Amino acid sequence: MSRDQRRIVSTLVDAHGRTYAEEAGIRLEDTPQPLYRLLVLAHLLSARIRGSVAVATARALYEAGLRDPRRMAGADRQERVDALGRGGYRRYDERTATQLGDAARLLTERWGADLRRLRDEADGRVTDVRRLLQEFPGVGPTGADIFLREAQRVWTEAAPFLDRKALQGAGRLGLPEDPDRLLDLADGAEPAVLAAALVRAAVDEEVVRDTLGRAG
Repeated sequence: MSRDQRRIVSTLVDAHGRTYAEEAGIRLEDTPQPLYRLLVLAHLLSARIRGSVAVATARALYEAGLRDPRRMAGADRQERVDALGRGGYRRYDERTATQLGDAARLLTERWGADLRRLRDEADGRVTDVRRLLQEFPGVGPTGADIFLREAQRVWTEAAPFLDRKALQGAGRLGLPEDPDRLLDLADGAEPAVLAAALVRAAVDEEVVRDTLGRAG
């Protein structure tokens, strides 16, 4: 059974282990702009909307020049609405445009537009980072988990971070819903990559079918 499970995890990671930050064109580094872009992406992904739409919208905001909190806060609200619409994020565009502006102002005023200062305020404790992230309008528990899932690549103190959605994906693949056992089965795969692959299995039945078909 363990050998079969290792083959499933290896197949999943090889075929579907692209992080959402990579898909959105974010070259993740421990610097203010990519971390902010990841926060926006996490906000967008946390809504009940297709991941591909959230990713496209994150790209549209970047292409509109709304790539750091000062520019986001300083933009006209309609400018944010228009960028959200170009990405296909029309169902939530009015509310999200307001939340993005408010969140950008909070980040600028409280943490000097630098999410690393939020991490410092939390002394790197994941539970406290998760709590502080939820102070941003529109970023609830799901958004905070998405951010940490991806940020663990550069915020190594958060790793390994496999949240409820990732564990749900493991269950759909017949894998143990236990972070330590999954990491053991992954044979050294990067936690952020493993987490992203498991989340894709949680949200897309085709990923499950493809993975089990290849592994079988």
